[in-house]
Amino acid sequence: MSDKVLLKIDGSLATITLNRPDKLNALDPPMLDALAAAVAALERDTDVRVVLLTASGERAFCVGADIHAWAALSPIDMGRRWIRDGHRIFDALARLRQPVIAVLKGYTFGGGLELALAADLRLAADTAQLAFPEAKIATIPGWGGTGRLPALIGPARAKQMIFSGAQLDAHKAERWGLVNEVYPADHLMTEAVALAQQIAQNAPLSVQLAKQAIDGAAGQATNLALEALAGALAATTDDGREGVAAFRERRLPVFKGT
Repeated sequence: MSDKVLLKIDGSLATITLNRPDKLNALDPPMLDALAAAVAALERDTDVRVVLLTASGERAFCVGADIHAWAALSPIDMGRRWIRDGHRIFDALARLRQPVIAVLKGYTFGGGLELALAADLRLAADTAQLAFPEAKIATIPGWGGTGRLPALIGPARAKQMIFSGAQLDAHKAERWGLVNEVYPADHLMTEAVALAQQIAQNAPLSVQLAKQAIDGAAGQATNLALEALAGALAATTDDGREGVAAFRERRLPVFKGT
């Protein structure tokens, strides 16, 4: 894994840290690959109950995609790799079984805000600034912003943010429903860990099932949520156990509908 993205696991809590503070944590291809690896590792880890998504440095959570990384791409490579890779990785983060809490401080722009939108909850420092500035450089949000933002704050406010490119301060973002809570910058991480620990103390399967149910009801990966819940239920039935036993014993199963 690239040292531009760090993964730390401490008991039931995991922390993913964007670690490119000299570039305000702008996302380049190695960072996307490392983020994908971190998400894949957490998906397989049954001990982790909550994930914190943070960033190094005080100036920014993430200012978005590294312009130098994508500006030189051909239109085909832009669509075939850069956009598709971002969607694939952000979708994988959003579909993690565990709740993900994005911890935002400083500039949270463009692809950085899209990354935060892929989390379940967003906590912000009172110094945070959030924006989709893509129209100012003749592009548009490319990693799910045009879908996740209106789903969260409504189409009209999403259009206002994207059309204008204007920055929202943390308190306005909270009023609009873009972030859950705002804290003084020096208390932000303490409050984020406290919330993560509060969630981690609850029954993990209940929390994970609730996440899937809520996301499914909101139209996010509905088929995945339904199949996961139905498959888990079917496996716990008498018929489910009989089916596996019959396969292993090379005989016809006797199903009873229980």
